[in-house]
Amino acid sequence: MNEANLLADEQAQLEVYAANYITSDDSSQQRLMRQLEMRVLKPFLRRGRALELGCEIGYMSELLSPLVEHLDIVDASSEFLQRTKQRGLANAQYFCSLFEDFQPQHAYDCVIASHVLEHVLDVQSVLKVVHAGLAQDGLLFVAVPNAQALSRQLARHMGLIDDLYALTPNDLRGGHRRVYDRVTLNRELELAGFEIVAQGGIFFKYLADFQMDKMIDSGILGPQQLEGLFSLGNQYPDMCADVYAIVRPRAA
Repeated sequence: MNEANLLADEQAQLEVYAANYITSDDSSQQRLMRQLEMRVLKPFLRRGRALELGCEIGYMSELLSPLVEHLDIVDASSEFLQRTKQRGLANAQYFCSLFEDFQPQHAYDCVIASHVLEHVLDVQSVLKVVHAGLAQDGLLFVAVPNAQALSRQLARHMGLIDDLYALTPNDLRGGHRRVYDRVTLNRELELAGFEIVAQGGIFFKYLADFQMDKMIDSGILGPQQLEGLFSLGNQYPDMCADVYAIVRPRAA
């Protein structure tokens, strides 16, 4: 299959994924994680032009929009874009494109790629597009699920998985192609010509997604416990649900 056919097939697969997607609004943990990601990013965010790669149903787009002057949103799924447009973000523009095909028309002060790199066909191609589109002093924020999360380590000790880095049925349902930890994420970004500004983990997660949802929804985990798990994640980043990096283009 040539490259053009491969990308066309990829776009078709993403539309299928979007049509079957269980929205973030159905998951208390998903909403919490987006809020915490913005909390981590906000101190580095400048009020200028931002690019969001991948919007799902626009929950994070809605958090990001008030913090920037202009927000360009790129997603290969017309379904995801349509759901996000329904949020009425006055400063947003929308582009239906694979990330690899997107051609930035502006220099961006910030690019946000939350839960993107684990999905794409060619990570370095996507990062090349981002590198070319960043302003000279622009920043890229990346967050990915963490292979070393305590919940995943517990699953291994329970005999549910054999390898922390193998794709689980849940990974495959979510369209994941690879699994990162903090070290491998940093290596990926450095290979693409970026240098680390800040890095860490987000939210100390010790049970499976559906169990965390039940505990949040039932009130077993209230605001104080959730804040404690966020703070604990700063102490133990390699056991968090997500790992993140904030990077800038490496000086020549």
